[in-house]
Amino acid sequence: MMEKHNDSQRGYMNPYLAGVILGLALLASLVFLGAGLGASGGIARVGAFLEGCVVSTTSEYFKSWGDKPLQYYLVFMLGGIFLGGLLSAFTFNRIEIKLERGKSCSRFWRIILALIGGILSGFASRLAQGCTSGQALTGGSLLLTGSMVFMLCVFAGGYLAAFFVRRQWHD
Repeated sequence: MMEKHNDSQRGYMNPYLAGVILGLALLASLVFLGAGLGASGGIARVGAFLEGCVVSTTSEYFKSWGDKPLQYYLVFMLGGIFLGGLLSAFTFNRIEIKLERGKSCSRFWRIILALIGGILSGFASRLAQGCTSGQALTGGSLLLTGSMVFMLCVFAGGYLAAFFVRRQWHD
């Protein structure tokens, strides 16, 4: 029997298959590299590289990564995430430049709030020495208590935040 899909679902991978593939990628990373997956480490190293392009002295924060911060596996993984997403979007004709927002939220405030959220998330991931994907995927796969508590708090915080901002999206 053929499954019916609306336009918003066209071209997406089966989530169960995607989960299995992600799990196998995590397993391969743990076995072959001895380290898990995450995104903030790659972004921070790109930031260190860009800092080195602008100023001649390296900050104390980035100094421990040496002269070649881009030579790190998470930088390549981050590049693969962007390239894979772009390839998928092109393959299934899902590229569209738009700003998603509710009718009661102006374009200006949507952009400002997205920037503030991104800056806070980036700061928090460096402060915690890791991002939610690393904590959830790697820590969760290792059954670390802190990762389980963290994910419980993320979901509880998400539901709590949704209570306060849902008016912005249900017009």
